[in-house]
Amino acid sequence: MSSRLNPYLSFDGDARQAMEFYEQVFGGTLALNTFGASGMSDSPDADKIMHGMLETPSGFTLMGADTPPGMEHSPGNTFSVSLSGDDETELRGYWEQLSAGGSVAVPLEKQMWGDVFGMCTDRFGVPWMVNISEPAS
Repeated sequence: MSSRLNPYLSFDGDARQAMEFYEQVFGGTLALNTFGASGMSDSPDADKIMHGMLETPSGFTLMGADTPPGMEHSPGNTFSVSLSGDDETELRGYWEQLSAGGSVAVPLEKQMWGDVFGMCTDRFGVPWMVNISEPAS
């Protein structure tokens, strides 16, 4: 898989409804993963969306999620730019440059779902997510 650049939207508890709406608008395949399925089954947020991804027939990819527990949802601050793929060298290079002079919210490291993931805000105030998956065999 080559690297991808796509928007990542944050929602205040209605990510499922929003992503299903976008699926109706654009068509395609929607995958939704809850916080409960990702290890937080006893949480009051278990049914909320930890990660959603819509891939459309037109080649669009739209990602979104409910704001994670402990983080504030602020209208106007409801997006990130996501870089994802399996080219570790390329994506780590982007991460190093994007995080330099900015702030790191989640260090780029292996996560519970198995990928290497990090979140940072660059020096211009743009929020970024970088996800490095295992190369396809």
